[in-house]
Amino acid sequence: MFKPRSIDGQIDWLDETGIKIYTISASNNLVDQSKYLPRLKYVKASRKIDWNNTPAFVIFHDGAGCDYLVLVWWANENELFTSVSVKTEGEWVEDPNKYSFCLYDLEIFWAERNIYIETIDCEYPSLKKYQVLR
Repeated sequence: MFKPRSIDGQIDWLDETGIKIYTISASNNLVDQSKYLPRLKYVKASRKIDWNNTPAFVIFHDGAGCDYLVLVWWANENELFTSVSVKTEGEWVEDPNKYSFCLYDLEIFWAERNIYIETIDCEYPSLKKYQVLR
């Protein structure tokens, strides 16, 4: 049954390439971002993407049963790409046939859609403006 979860994203929560960081917690506790950062670096390195110049965000999601890292980026003018990693049995797994983002993540997706339209898919695109809006 749906129960609201704690969702957070601060203006200064950016990784070293400017990816916006959000957190979600099933227990409504603060999310320890440090446990996700090595996986984020790995997922980014596995793709040929210029992260410094790509509008993107990541969700560190302490789920009820597993940890989820949802990396999301915009490309091809208005397409949204996702990578979902799940920590199960102590190991990170990325298997799109088994794992995806969930309904709690969609609240952030919707906000990011609107931010993207306002800051990138507009007359005067600005990645800097995109990175600071929440």
